[in-house]
Amino acid sequence: MEQTIPAKQLKWLYFFIALAVAVNFSGLFVTIMGPDAALYATISKTMVLHHDYVNLVVNGHDWLDKPHFPFWIAAISFNLFGFTTWAYKLPGILFLLMGALYTYHLAKSLYNEKIAIWSVLILLTAQHILLSNNDVRAEPYLTGLIVASIYHFYKANIQNNYWHLLAGCIFTACAIMTKGMFAIIPIGGAIVGQLIITQQWKQLFKWKWLVAIILVLIFIIPELYCLNYQFDLHPEKIVFDHTHVSGIKFFFWDSQFGRFFNTGPIKGGGDPFFFVHTTLWAFLPWSLLLFVSIYRFIKTGIKNTKGQEWYCISAALLTFLLFSASKFQLPHYMNIVFPFFAIITAQYLYSVQLPKSIKAIRITQIAVIAIMITLICTIEYFFYSVITTSVLTILFLLYVAMIMVPKIVSHDGIQRIIISTVLVSFIVNVYLNMAFYPTLLQYQAGSQAAEWINRHDLKKYPVMQVEDNAWPMEFYLNRPVQIINPDTIKSIPENTFYLYANPGVIKSVKTKGWQLLIIDTLQYYTITRLKGSFLNKKTRESQLIPMQIALVNPPGMPVLNKLNINPASVRKPL
Repeated sequence: MEQTIPAKQLKWLYFFIALAVAVNFSGLFVTIMGPDAALYATISKTMVLHHDYVNLVVNGHDWLDKPHFPFWIAAISFNLFGFTTWAYKLPGILFLLMGALYTYHLAKSLYNEKIAIWSVLILLTAQHILLSNNDVRAEPYLTGLIVASIYHFYKANIQNNYWHLLAGCIFTACAIMTKGMFAIIPIGGAIVGQLIITQQWKQLFKWKWLVAIILVLIFIIPELYCLNYQFDLHPEKIVFDHTHVSGIKFFFWDSQFGRFFNTGPIKGGGDPFFFVHTTLWAFLPWSLLLFVSIYRFIKTGIKNTKGQEWYCISAALLTFLLFSASKFQLPHYMNIVFPFFAIITAQYLYSVQLPKSIKAIRITQIAVIAIMITLICTIEYFFYSVITTSVLTILFLLYVAMIMVPKIVSHDGIQRIIISTVLVSFIVNVYLNMAFYPTLLQYQAGSQAAEWINRHDLKKYPVMQVEDNAWPMEFYLNRPVQIINPDTIKSIPENTFYLYANPGVIKSVKTKGWQLLIIDTLQYYTITRLKGSFLNKKTRESQLIPMQIALVNPPGMPVLNKLNINPASVRKPL
């Protein structure tokens, strides 16, 4: 399948990869979204502030949900660069780019350089990969670690190389310490699936795989130590409303398998087709091609099981099927198999030769491109983002490039289609990361309030907050924030403090004799749960919840005077 790529085309392809990397970095400075990403950033910030890298703590309480690895990496970044938005997001994006590099090496080893480059372009322009590099959680880390693990195990299998085996075990251990034991599903599925389907029975029982299991168990000891120290040695701690909760048991069973069987402390409701329609939008603009690619791959492979590789399809489909059977489902779960989806799609596109098939693919992708362009135009028509002249210029140039450049770069019909599709992804995500999300984040009132207090409060008054999801405020505030229950109001400072809460709470506090001076009112919306009535500027007001910043004096203290602050100077929703 090897085919030499002309030097001019190769330069263009690498240029598009560089642009794809830049677009993946375009959300680096966009405010961290709550609840999840802001929560994870706050946990890592707490680690650094308290010099405690063993205990996971949220609002002063023990937290048992995710393993430590991504928090350790973010904490290292905070130690190096400070508590900034970009310092939190940078490691996750770098791990994803590491995954893109390993996707290239895996695809090149299995197929050829052109498929490898196309695979990287497809991966870096898949919609949910780009979204996850803005709203960074555990998935960018996990995506990079899993494809790296499979690449090294693949090399260890075909070369009997123990250095590759060691590297695969290290990456696998890090993946397990990122998300839990389910990380071994795509890794083990890729290797075992390849050996079973190609009937390499003896390879299944080689000593190296037992060595690999032992090494992985050794390499996850840091995680087991932390869980044992924080939970198993303290059965008196209340976790999930129970005492005698084992962190190690949760790690090995309840965290993943408990969710799968819906028997753990964290439950959900499953839909067997959830990841089918999720992949339809999450893998845009390549999703329709992906479905065809999988069908053709399986159809061809059934006739010649030993004539093609099965690593990618085994990793992807086993994970897809298990997640579909699970009772706990979220869209970002699928990101971890996107490198394999990208390779499967790229090898299919490479195999297409018939003019009739190329024409069908061209029509399909033109329709996808038109739908995506129409969608962002429709969103902008109703939403009214703040779009700068520079962003408009970039979008215009990308649109012109989408029409003109494919014909300049290549005479290959498939490659032209790929370049056009890549460019529409750039257009969509430059708009999202540089216009839509910056405007949307103005309705995340917690981070807005923290910005206001950081900018205006010279006396460094204590800050209290009444809100369940307090993490945007807690991360962005440059001092500690205390979360309080407005009904009990315990541990209130004896001197003047700031209170961030909704007007109803502010009013109830005032009726108890506290002196309040309303400093500013912000508009809040749960921005990760978008609805049409919010996206439409004409009906948006009805969906907003006011949140207020008040300066509070306990009873008996001097009456508050008006502060010399201009509330209009704080950034507000438009």
